[in-house]
Amino acid sequence: MRAVIESIEGEYRRYRALGEGTLDQLDRVQLCARPTPGSLSVATIVWHISGNLESRFTDFLTTDGEKPWRQREEEFAERDVGPEEVRAKWERGWHVLTATLASLEDRHLDDAVTIRGVDFTVSQALHRSLGHTAYHVGQMTYLGKMHAGDGWTYLSIAPGGTSAYNANPTHEKM
Repeated sequence: MRAVIESIEGEYRRYRALGEGTLDQLDRVQLCARPTPGSLSVATIVWHISGNLESRFTDFLTTDGEKPWRQREEEFAERDVGPEEVRAKWERGWHVLTATLASLEDRHLDDAVTIRGVDFTVSQALHRSLGHTAYHVGQMTYLGKMHAGDGWTYLSIAPGGTSAYNANPTHEKM
């Protein structure tokens, strides 16, 4: 049985699509722009999401989710990278996640995994990761809309479009 795992996979796909829809609309300058000196760029957020997914989901069931090789603080460094490099980094994290999710079944949901030495059930770890990913994809989307301005193409229901969407809800399941 994979009903719960498939539901979680579907939610990850929704957030992946939102993130990719954001990346598709930004150029190099916009990807690396930070609105204020203390804030993050879209590129930096991608580095963090990818680093988190790679660490958490490499050997997910058998090793601590915070790997000794992960350099979390470096994920937040200011960077000057192009769209291809950002996309390659994005794909690395998602590849590890999707391969791990494909290997799971609902019977694993009560198994124990460890993150930073703290025990979680697989279910708890997946929901925690999904929430973390959604939080940061939301940041990416907000920044993307801000940088793109009037050139932004909405990734969900655009303001003023609710009635038309409700008549044909095309994005409710992915």
